[in-house]
Amino acid sequence: MAGEAALLLVRFGRRYAAAVRLATLAPICGIALFRAQGEQLAATAAVVAVAAAWTCGFSWWLRAGRGSWPVALDVLVLLGLYSSVPWTGAIEDTNTGWLRLLVTFACVTWQWHTTPAAGGAAAVAAGGGAALIVALAGGESLVREAMWATAAAALSRLAWVLVHHAAGRADRAAAEAVRARGASLVAEAVRAEERELANSLHDTAATTLLMVGTGQVRSDDGWLAPQARRDLDRLRSDAGRPPGGDDPEGPGGEDDLVERLRAGLGEARLAVEFDAPERLRLPSDVARALADAAGEALTNVRRHAGTGRASVRLEGDARALRLDIADRGRGFAPARVPLTRRGIRESLRGRMSRVGGTATITSAEGEGTLVSLEWPAPAGDADR
Repeated sequence: MAGEAALLLVRFGRRYAAAVRLATLAPICGIALFRAQGEQLAATAAVVAVAAAWTCGFSWWLRAGRGSWPVALDVLVLLGLYSSVPWTGAIEDTNTGWLRLLVTFACVTWQWHTTPAAGGAAAVAAGGGAALIVALAGGESLVREAMWATAAAALSRLAWVLVHHAAGRADRAAAEAVRARGASLVAEAVRAEERELANSLHDTAATTLLMVGTGQVRSDDGWLAPQARRDLDRLRSDAGRPPGGDDPEGPGGEDDLVERLRAGLGEARLAVEFDAPERLRLPSDVARALADAAGEALTNVRRHAGTGRASVRLEGDARALRLDIADRGRGFAPARVPLTRRGIRESLRGRMSRVGGTATITSAEGEGTLVSLEWPAPAGDADR
């Protein structure tokens, strides 16, 4: 199947052929009338009028028509014009140059919108027929008349074949680029899903097991079994969610961020001061990213801050918002956090960056911590 470049070239060939035929018509007709002798002027003008009318009609067909059969009619009309030379006196005064130009340009432009066989046959028929007519009328330019048109047609066909091959290469390159882009998008979707699953594992089961393993909680604490069930439910949900969002209808769904945050507060096991509007609907992937990032921030408060209290404040609307998670715990130096740690790099900054937002961590030892989640990212702001 022809590619886009090849199809555009076919349309261009027909239109450019029509443009060349029309552009050369006026000077060719001018040459004919200028070279005509006084007594042959009327007959020459009549032949020129027929040539002009036919060229205009054929050019209109080139732009609007289909198929190649009118090319055969074009050959017959041009040979008919050539057959008028005995009555116009063109042989005696050698006023055949304008007819040769008319035939030559026709032979050249036929190669741009016909098959090689059709274009070649038309050029041989027109060039050879014109030479034969001139010879029968007493002219002596048989070889010149035939070779001029056919040689020009051969060069035109060669150039057109080279251009057509270039268009084919362009189509193949474009198709390969589309395939490569498709493969890249699929790979990126897989990587995004893997990142989110890794984030979910880090935020849920891995954190719970680490707290048990390090002795931060006792293995027989009453909250541990329900928390493990919630962790497993979330991992199952995340594994079954299509890439791009958790809405089964696609990434275009919406969710209530406030409802998600309230649900997360129940799992935080902290005394949380919550300040937010009654509801705030956002695209599902954005609401989920904000709620999960806030949940990770609260988990860090519980694990590292040395305090059982935190505050969560949401302000803004569906166009721009800011979500602050703050505590007055022991604080830390963000610059000293190893790059291998996923909590800040992926569960906060990476998660927000993928939905077009930012995560900023402000903390110092002994001064508590403030995690600010902003969406969309402020103008000119980079991922922080």
